[in-house]
Amino acid sequence: MPWWGYQKGRAAAGLIIETPDDAGCVMDHPAGGPTLMELKWVHSLGKLGYARRARIAFFDEGNYVTLAKRYRQYVIETGKFVSLKEKIARSPVVAKMIGTPVVHTSILYHTQPESIYYDKTNPGKNHQLVTFDARADQLKKLAAKGVKQAYVHLDGWGFRGYDNLHPDILPPCPDAGGWDGMKRFAETCDRLGYVFAIHDQYRDYYCDAVSYDERHTILDEQGNRPYGNAWAGGRQSILCSSFAPGYVKRNHKALLDYGIKVRGAYLDVFAVVPPDECYNPEHPVSRADCLRYRGECLDLVRAQLGVVSSEEPADWAVPHIDLVHHAPYALDPDPGKGPALGIAVPLFELVYHDAIVTPWTASITKGGWGIPETDQGYLHCLLNAGVPYISMDPGKDELGRMRTMCSLHKRVGLLEMTNHEFLDSSYRKQRTTYADGTTVTVDFDSGKFEISQPKASAAP
Repeated sequence: MPWWGYQKGRAAAGLIIETPDDAGCVMDHPAGGPTLMELKWVHSLGKLGYARRARIAFFDEGNYVTLAKRYRQYVIETGKFVSLKEKIARSPVVAKMIGTPVVHTSILYHTQPESIYYDKTNPGKNHQLVTFDARADQLKKLAAKGVKQAYVHLDGWGFRGYDNLHPDILPPCPDAGGWDGMKRFAETCDRLGYVFAIHDQYRDYYCDAVSYDERHTILDEQGNRPYGNAWAGGRQSILCSSFAPGYVKRNHKALLDYGIKVRGAYLDVFAVVPPDECYNPEHPVSRADCLRYRGECLDLVRAQLGVVSSEEPADWAVPHIDLVHHAPYALDPDPGKGPALGIAVPLFELVYHDAIVTPWTASITKGGWGIPETDQGYLHCLLNAGVPYISMDPGKDELGRMRTMCSLHKRVGLLEMTNHEFLDSSYRKQRTTYADGTTVTVDFDSGKFEISQPKASAAP
């Protein structure tokens, strides 16, 4: 989110960047000070072509909650806030996401020899396949365990699997069952009452894709064409965002025309990678243009399929997306593991809890992606009233945690998080409050939690 702030004594101040597309910040917070918070402006395609604005709000009494609520007021007043209730009104399938666990599964993981992930010592690991029918059978067993609703996110369903050949991912993986196998998988999801969504990607542009044309890549400010081999598909460049909407429409239409009941799509990296500039004179794109094209792609998913998701809850994307796949706290040295970079505070949920569905791990093991190494992801899911990830073959304990989290989200998923507070000087006992009066109290040291309902809505 394009804001930050600080508290000194009882007073607080917050800065909102009102023109954030070409803006950022520099922060330095060494032990003992002095602390530096500095606004940074960058050019757009080589020019400072529009007025840049920032707003500072001062409070005689306030803290991080006050500042988050001030930003919430700003996005509501400027029309940048779209609630889940509004999203359900424009796409009713989104209602099925409330109180619903997320199943993340895959078909084919294939790694090309030129990828940095290619395993030379164990070549068999470079090609791992499960058929559409086998995955469908697993979902039937999951339903038999009492999981009556789920959001199924499918990786690696394309011709050569996960992170390969984009944007030319069709036909569906032939070795896994092809068009008909994917159709049967989708029909299984439909019969079970599960929402079926696909993993998709329109930024990494693979050099061995059928339609690859170097004229369609971005050029940087020096006129260079970026190349890399960071992902499983091997050598790739970056597709100019101006071409992405056409590919989204083409690919998803082909799935629907075949009768595959896809109800949503996850457009990888769009909501986590900063916007690209393109200096190609045939199709120049500013950062603002890039976000507009990405938003157009996300809106096409809604129009063609239903549920819209991406990687992380970036502020600009909230009006377009219904679901994100993780909202990690800042960890040191990287998002995957380590101690928290500071004290983890649910700033995003204080602004946007009732505008987006956020899944969390249901694990009671400490640490994990975006989870401080001292904390259980399960407790963060409860504190933030999110939905849980659930495995394909959950045990009794995992199912119990899933039901607790789903029940809480059904109650408050469409409601504002009104407060967050630390209950002692250790910062390990915390409480969140929701608009109906529901409170969630967690103790990260003991692993205990308490969910309190307002008396008027308490179950008998």
